[in-house]
Amino acid sequence: MDKDFKTKISKALGDDVLRGALGRFGDAYILARAKAYEGYDFDALSENIVRVKSYAANHIDEMMDQFEKAATARGAKVYRAATAADAKKYVSDLVKKKGIKRIVKSKSMVSEEILLNDDLIADGIDVQETDLGEWIVQLAGQHPSHMVLPAIHMTKEEVATTFSGHLKRVEQPVIAELVKTARVELRKKFLEAEMGISGANIAVAETGTLMMLTNEGNGRLTNTLPPTQVFLVGMEKFVPKFEDAQHIIQALPKSATGQLITSYVTMITGPTPAYYADGTVKDKDFHIVIIDNGRRKMFNDEKFKKTFQCVRCASCLNVCPAFQLLGGHVYGHIYTGGIGTILTNFVNSERDAKNPQNLCLQCGKCTEVCPGKLDIPQMILELRNRMGEKDGIGAVPKFALDVVSNRRLFHSMLRVASLAQLPFSKGQPVIRHLPMFLSGLTEKKSLPTVAKVPFRDVIKKVKQEVKNPKGKVALYAGCLIDFVYPKIGEGIIAGLNEKGYEVIFPDGQSCCGAPATYMGDRKNARKCAVMNIEALEAEKVDYVVSGCPTCTHALIDSFKELVEDDPALLARAEELSRKSRDFSKLLFDLGGLPAGGDGVPMKITYHDSCHLKRSMGVFAEPRKILSDTAGVELIEMKESDRCCGFAGSYSIKFPEISGPILDRKIKNIEETGADFVVVDCPGCLMQIGGGLDKKNPKIKVIHTAELLLEKRKNSKKKNKNKK
Repeated sequence: MDKDFKTKISKALGDDVLRGALGRFGDAYILARAKAYEGYDFDALSENIVRVKSYAANHIDEMMDQFEKAATARGAKVYRAATAADAKKYVSDLVKKKGIKRIVKSKSMVSEEILLNDDLIADGIDVQETDLGEWIVQLAGQHPSHMVLPAIHMTKEEVATTFSGHLKRVEQPVIAELVKTARVELRKKFLEAEMGISGANIAVAETGTLMMLTNEGNGRLTNTLPPTQVFLVGMEKFVPKFEDAQHIIQALPKSATGQLITSYVTMITGPTPAYYADGTVKDKDFHIVIIDNGRRKMFNDEKFKKTFQCVRCASCLNVCPAFQLLGGHVYGHIYTGGIGTILTNFVNSERDAKNPQNLCLQCGKCTEVCPGKLDIPQMILELRNRMGEKDGIGAVPKFALDVVSNRRLFHSMLRVASLAQLPFSKGQPVIRHLPMFLSGLTEKKSLPTVAKVPFRDVIKKVKQEVKNPKGKVALYAGCLIDFVYPKIGEGIIAGLNEKGYEVIFPDGQSCCGAPATYMGDRKNARKCAVMNIEALEAEKVDYVVSGCPTCTHALIDSFKELVEDDPALLARAEELSRKSRDFSKLLFDLGGLPAGGDGVPMKITYHDSCHLKRSMGVFAEPRKILSDTAGVELIEMKESDRCCGFAGSYSIKFPEISGPILDRKIKNIEETGADFVVVDCPGCLMQIGGGLDKKNPKIKVIHTAELLLEKRKNSKKKNKNKK
């Protein structure tokens, strides 16, 4: 990650106008999208999109042949461009051949991708964007910051200033007046244009039909008025049959802007007649350029082939915490946000994708709203690891991860740290200030201290009184429970003992490898996976339990992928995956705990861990367990499943981004009036607890297992005192 990129991040974070615009849209979008999908089965709609788009992708040459045959029969000229240069040459040659001087365009991200405007303008052609947002950014000398809403980053005041500078007259920042100005200025451009260039949302192989979904009339004017028409279509836009398009037409507006349907759904099947002032009627010169430019390579890559299921709704941008803070000019190249990073890697270059891919928090919110069912975070993780293997991850991160993957060295250093931290903690359980270059880590939050006694030592002294054990559970602690929050481990043992299970702690376990995975160091991630697969010996226990969803995700999913090249290890990883559960999930599956507790009133709110809810689908289970605890009043917070900004190493790598995300979470917590925030993730506990310690120390954070432990202990004490 270069210094210029860090500067861009700082500039965006300091732009209150940008953050306000993106934040307001993000908040409004969630409500609008939910309302738009009322009465619709989103999952069924998504399944249909996946079905038709994946079929088309798997038969792409057949689709293109069928489309070309149908479109040609209706008067179109179809050209297949292998590269951006091929596409630009075709359009440029056509412009020169016909002596065209004036071109109007309706929104086409493909033309942005191949930088078509730059080449045409360099040849002296007047190229005019006619989508309002595209026209605004064109006049401002910028690229779109969003795939659907190109000028979302600009306020009406900035637009008025841009218009005033271009038109040499003062324009007032009144939206209705600005739209009127655009209409007047652009109308004459349509009438003068000799060529219209458009994109397309859908290409129907069966009929040779192109479909455009727009909210402005410029799209239809662009592809009806000029005598020469050019459509630029990415080869991922195909669907097999006309009826297949209905699924995308239903989902795209709802997912993109929260509309039931766009203002205009335009279908073009061949050229339409052009009527001239002298009374003559001629068919338009109609061209369709189908563009590859890296798309086939993307589809042929097993890890990225599902990108062809994307309908370009940009809903992944609309819910992304990082995008809402930074915008597309930072989080993107031409295509923006998470999906934009993946597209950029293939259709532009790996170099262009290298900086933006760092910005993904891996929170998985985008996967919930994607109508194409894309696992965007996992694809970005794959990019990150490939880049790490090719270019390295930097000397300092590499050294740190080498240490973490060396169990004995890492654990020895943590034990030393428990003593070395004393000058900074001053005897408190938190570190509130760090010196010099480390000061940024404690600017927004306090940090927990390393436990004086790690859990691996604590468990040796825990008395497990289990009569007639039903089975045996291996506890996987992970770094934070083992060396920072051993009390969580004690809570897990108590809960499972009460259900009749003996808990063991395999001593050879260490870091789950998530830090290495998320930083692009697959080698060390695999080393951690092998170490833990061998240490946990899942074959000998009934379950493997973790109190950290990130670790559980590694046990269930990541380890299998990391050792898939070794059949013997893979078999053991699959056994481990089958038996692994997060604590709340396992306790719930075992029937939960009997209703009870100390009866002391306790107002709590609950924060959903990203991995627990989105990777494992666990969210109702911990709430049920907590609600059954006597005296606990659960108050739901707004956006309970919105990322807290921890995201593992992300909060260290980007404290300036993690901080504002945490601020939003704390605000939502405070609005509940709760005294405690309950979490199921020690990483979230560290992040939220550290933030509250700085801003509102009256509110405490506690892990579900620890809360249950305390309530049960207090209850036993009360009953004992009564006797």
